[in-house]
Amino acid sequence: MGVGKTYQTGPKRVEVLKSVDFTVATGETVSIIGASGTGKSTFLHILGTIDKPSTGQVFFKDQELTSSSDTEQARFRSQHLGFVFQFHHLLPEFTALENVEMPLFLQRQSATARRELALQALEDVGLKGKEGQHPSELSGGEQQRVAVARAIVAHPAVLLADEPTGNLDRTTGEQLMDLLFSLNRDQGLTLIYVTHNESLATRAARRLELKDGMLH
Repeated sequence: MGVGKTYQTGPKRVEVLKSVDFTVATGETVSIIGASGTGKSTFLHILGTIDKPSTGQVFFKDQELTSSSDTEQARFRSQHLGFVFQFHHLLPEFTALENVEMPLFLQRQSATARRELALQALEDVGLKGKEGQHPSELSGGEQQRVAVARAIVAHPAVLLADEPTGNLDRTTGEQLMDLLFSLNRDQGLTLIYVTHNESLATRAARRLELKDGMLH
Protein backbone atom coordinates (compact mmCIF):
# COMPACT_ATOMS: atom_id res chain seq x y z
CA MET A 1 0.00 0.00 0.00
CA GLY A 2 1.26 3.47 -0.88
CA VAL A 3 4.29 2.00 -2.67
CA GLY A 4 6.77 4.52 -3.99
CA LYS A 5 10.17 4.05 -5.59
CA THR A 6 12.78 6.74 -6.15
CA TYR A 7 16.22 6.34 -7.69
CA GLN A 8 19.12 8.72 -7.21
CA THR A 9 21.14 9.16 -10.40
CA GLY A 10 23.89 11.62 -9.53
CA PRO A 11 22.27 14.89 -8.42
CA LYS A 12 18.94 13.88 -9.98
CA ARG A 13 16.13 12.03 -8.20
CA VAL A 14 13.87 9.95 -10.44
CA GLU A 15 10.47 9.01 -9.00
CA VAL A 16 9.43 5.81 -10.77
CA LEU A 17 6.43 4.88 -8.59
CA LYS A 18 4.23 7.37 -6.76
CA SER A 19 2.32 5.98 -3.78
CA VAL A 20 0.78 3.07 -5.70
CA ASP A 21 -2.10 1.19 -4.05
CA PHE A 22 -2.79 -2.29 -5.39
CA THR A 23 -4.77 -5.26 -4.10
CA VAL A 24 -5.25 -8.62 -5.79
CA ALA A 25 -7.68 -11.38 -4.87
CA THR A 26 -6.76 -15.05 -4.60
CA GLY A 27 -7.00 -16.69 -8.02
CA GLU A 28 -7.32 -13.39 -9.90
CA THR A 29 -5.55 -12.61 -13.18
CA VAL A 30 -4.11 -9.11 -13.52
CA SER A 31 -2.09 -7.59 -16.35
CA ILE A 32 0.05 -4.48 -16.03
CA ILE A 33 0.80 -2.62 -19.22
CA GLY A 34 2.77 0.52 -19.94
CA ALA A 35 5.48 2.04 -22.07
CA SER A 36 9.08 0.96 -21.70
CA GLY A 37 10.76 2.54 -18.69
CA THR A 38 7.56 3.33 -16.78
CA GLY A 39 8.47 1.08 -13.86
CA LYS A 40 6.41 -2.04 -14.62
CA SER A 41 9.25 -4.44 -13.81
CA THR A 42 10.21 -2.41 -10.75
CA PHE A 43 6.67 -2.67 -9.44
CA LEU A 44 6.55 -6.42 -10.06
CA HIS A 45 9.90 -6.89 -8.33
CA ILE A 46 8.64 -4.95 -5.31
CA LEU A 47 5.52 -7.15 -5.19
CA GLY A 48 7.81 -10.17 -5.26
CA THR A 49 10.16 -8.79 -2.57
CA ILE A 50 13.06 -8.85 -5.03
CA ASP A 51 13.30 -5.06 -4.65
CA LYS A 52 12.36 -2.80 -1.75
CA PRO A 53 10.11 0.26 -2.07
CA SER A 54 11.35 3.68 -1.02
CA THR A 55 8.01 4.26 0.69
CA GLY A 56 4.96 2.16 1.49
CA GLN A 57 4.43 -1.45 2.47
CA VAL A 58 3.72 -4.80 0.80
CA PHE A 59 1.45 -7.35 2.46
CA PHE A 60 0.68 -10.99 1.74
CA LYS A 61 -2.62 -11.69 3.43
CA ASP A 62 -1.92 -10.32 6.94
CA GLN A 63 1.86 -10.62 6.71
CA GLU A 64 3.79 -7.38 6.27
CA LEU A 65 6.80 -8.12 4.07
CA THR A 66 8.59 -4.82 3.57
CA SER A 67 10.32 -4.73 6.96
CA SER A 68 11.25 -8.42 6.91
CA SER A 69 14.89 -9.43 6.77
CA ASP A 70 16.45 -10.62 3.52
CA THR A 71 16.43 -14.19 4.87
CA GLU A 72 12.74 -13.98 5.78
CA GLN A 73 11.89 -12.54 2.37
CA ALA A 74 13.83 -15.31 0.62
CA ARG A 75 11.91 -17.89 2.65
CA PHE A 76 8.63 -16.18 1.75
CA ARG A 77 9.47 -16.21 -1.97
CA SER A 78 10.42 -19.87 -1.79
CA GLN A 79 7.15 -20.82 -0.11
CA HIS A 80 4.60 -18.60 -1.82
CA LEU A 81 5.84 -17.09 -5.10
CA GLY A 82 6.81 -18.27 -8.56
CA PHE A 83 8.63 -16.06 -11.07
CA VAL A 84 8.79 -16.16 -14.87
CA PHE A 85 10.97 -13.61 -16.66
CA GLN A 86 11.45 -12.59 -20.29
CA PHE A 87 14.64 -14.66 -20.45
CA HIS A 88 14.35 -18.16 -19.06
CA HIS A 89 17.62 -18.11 -17.04
CA LEU A 90 18.00 -21.88 -17.32
CA LEU A 91 21.36 -23.38 -16.39
CA PRO A 92 22.76 -24.83 -19.64
CA GLU A 93 24.78 -27.61 -18.02
CA PHE A 94 21.72 -29.11 -16.34
CA THR A 95 18.82 -31.05 -17.84
CA ALA A 96 15.26 -29.74 -17.92
CA LEU A 97 14.44 -31.94 -14.92
CA GLU A 98 17.44 -30.70 -12.94
CA ASN A 99 16.60 -27.06 -13.74
CA VAL A 100 13.05 -27.53 -12.49
CA GLU A 101 14.28 -29.20 -9.31
CA MET A 102 16.40 -26.18 -8.33
CA PRO A 103 13.82 -24.34 -6.14
CA LEU A 104 13.20 -27.54 -4.18
CA PHE A 105 16.79 -27.65 -2.95
CA LEU A 106 16.05 -24.46 -1.00
CA GLN A 107 13.17 -26.28 0.67
CA ARG A 108 15.44 -29.23 1.48
CA GLN A 109 13.14 -31.69 -0.21
CA SER A 110 14.40 -35.26 -0.57
CA ALA A 111 15.79 -36.41 -3.91
CA THR A 112 12.74 -38.61 -4.46
CA ALA A 113 10.31 -35.78 -3.71
CA ARG A 114 12.25 -33.35 -5.92
CA ARG A 115 12.13 -35.74 -8.85
CA GLU A 116 8.42 -36.53 -8.46
CA LEU A 117 7.43 -32.86 -8.17
CA ALA A 118 9.65 -31.80 -11.07
CA LEU A 119 8.34 -34.56 -13.35
CA GLN A 120 4.78 -33.52 -12.54
CA ALA A 121 5.55 -29.85 -13.20
CA LEU A 122 7.08 -30.69 -16.59
CA GLU A 123 4.01 -32.76 -17.43
CA ASP A 124 1.78 -29.85 -16.36
CA VAL A 125 3.49 -27.57 -18.89
CA GLY A 126 3.34 -30.15 -21.69
CA LEU A 127 6.95 -31.32 -21.61
CA LYS A 128 6.56 -34.93 -20.53
CA GLY A 129 9.39 -36.90 -22.16
CA LYS A 130 11.71 -33.87 -22.38
CA GLU A 131 13.06 -34.13 -18.85
CA GLY A 132 16.48 -35.46 -19.91
CA GLN A 133 17.15 -32.78 -22.51
CA HIS A 134 19.41 -29.79 -21.96
CA PRO A 135 18.26 -26.21 -22.74
CA SER A 136 20.30 -26.17 -25.96
CA GLU A 137 18.26 -29.13 -27.21
CA LEU A 138 14.94 -27.35 -26.66
CA SER A 139 13.17 -24.67 -28.69
CA GLY A 140 12.73 -21.17 -27.28
CA GLY A 141 9.14 -21.90 -26.36
CA GLU A 142 10.11 -25.18 -24.68
CA GLN A 143 12.84 -23.44 -22.71
CA GLN A 144 10.31 -20.90 -21.44
CA ARG A 145 7.96 -23.75 -20.50
CA VAL A 146 10.76 -25.28 -18.44
CA ALA A 147 11.07 -21.89 -16.72
CA VAL A 148 7.34 -21.99 -16.00
CA ALA A 149 7.65 -25.52 -14.62
CA ARG A 150 10.47 -24.32 -12.37
CA ALA A 151 8.24 -21.45 -11.20
CA ILE A 152 5.31 -23.70 -10.27
CA VAL A 153 7.14 -26.79 -8.99
CA ALA A 154 6.82 -25.73 -5.34
CA HIS A 155 3.10 -24.97 -5.75
CA PRO A 156 3.22 -21.19 -5.20
CA ALA A 157 0.13 -19.16 -4.40
CA VAL A 158 1.12 -16.34 -6.77
CA LEU A 159 2.82 -16.43 -10.15
CA LEU A 160 4.57 -13.21 -11.20
CA ALA A 161 5.52 -12.98 -14.87
CA ASP A 162 7.65 -10.16 -16.29
CA GLU A 163 7.26 -9.90 -20.08
CA PRO A 164 7.14 -13.73 -20.28
CA THR A 165 6.50 -13.69 -24.05
CA GLY A 166 8.94 -10.88 -24.86
CA ASN A 167 11.58 -13.23 -26.29
CA LEU A 168 9.14 -15.44 -28.23
CA ASP A 169 7.41 -15.17 -31.59
CA ARG A 170 3.72 -14.31 -31.61
CA THR A 171 2.33 -17.84 -31.89
CA THR A 172 4.67 -19.30 -29.27
CA GLY A 173 3.96 -16.35 -26.99
CA GLU A 174 0.22 -16.89 -27.24
CA GLN A 175 0.69 -20.58 -26.47
CA LEU A 176 2.71 -19.67 -23.39
CA MET A 177 -0.05 -17.35 -22.19
CA ASP A 178 -2.58 -20.14 -22.81
CA LEU A 179 -0.46 -22.24 -20.47
CA LEU A 180 -0.31 -19.57 -17.75
CA PHE A 181 -4.07 -19.09 -17.86
CA SER A 182 -4.65 -22.84 -17.72
CA LEU A 183 -2.47 -23.01 -14.59
CA ASN A 184 -4.52 -20.18 -13.11
CA ARG A 185 -7.71 -22.06 -13.89
CA ASP A 186 -6.62 -25.58 -12.94
CA GLN A 187 -4.38 -24.88 -9.94
CA GLY A 188 -5.93 -21.68 -8.61
CA LEU A 189 -2.75 -19.68 -9.08
CA THR A 190 -3.03 -15.93 -8.76
CA LEU A 191 -1.44 -14.58 -11.95
CA ILE A 192 0.07 -11.10 -12.23
CA TYR A 193 1.94 -10.33 -15.42
CA VAL A 194 3.67 -7.38 -17.03
CA THR A 195 3.47 -6.94 -20.79
CA HIS A 196 3.74 -4.25 -23.45
CA ASN A 197 1.40 -6.27 -25.68
CA GLU A 198 -2.13 -4.87 -25.56
CA SER A 199 -3.79 -8.02 -26.90
CA LEU A 200 -2.12 -10.14 -24.22
CA ALA A 201 -2.98 -7.59 -21.54
CA THR A 202 -6.68 -7.75 -22.32
CA ARG A 203 -6.77 -11.49 -21.63
CA ALA A 204 -6.56 -10.83 -17.88
CA ALA A 205 -9.68 -10.35 -15.79
CA ARG A 206 -8.23 -6.98 -14.77
CA ARG A 207 -6.01 -4.78 -16.96
CA LEU A 208 -4.07 -1.93 -15.38
CA GLU A 209 -1.80 0.68 -16.94
CA LEU A 210 1.25 2.11 -15.24
CA LYS A 211 1.70 5.70 -16.36
CA ASP A 212 3.48 8.62 -14.73
CA GLY A 213 4.25 6.46 -11.71
CA MET A 214 0.60 5.59 -11.04
CA LEU A 215 -1.63 2.60 -11.78
CA HIS A 216 -4.78 3.41 -13.74
